[in-house]
Amino acid sequence: MAKQSRRQYTEQFKRAAVKLVEEQGRGVADVARSLGVHRSQIERWRERHGQASAPSRDEALRGEEAEELKRLRAEVKQLRMEREILKKAAAFFAKESS
Repeated sequence: MAKQSRRQYTEQFKRAAVKLVEEQGRGVADVARSLGVHRSQIERWRERHGQASAPSRDEALRGEEAEELKRLRAEVKQLRMEREILKKAAAFFAKESS
């Protein structure tokens, strides 16, 4: 029985396959079938190459969006503090009235 050699794929081929899945929204199984590659192979390439091509959190939010997010987080923090104060005050007055 002759031993089969593994197929070698170029980095360009792998990145193109990942791009088809991530940017064009095609399914992994569909891309694998059309390229003649096993589905798990595409998923491994996606894990390896998809991370580098995906924008980081900081790159995804720019300018006004980043400022708004910062402002909203500060506002949420303030509102949580105020809510805790109101809870304590309500508990205090409920205790006093009984």
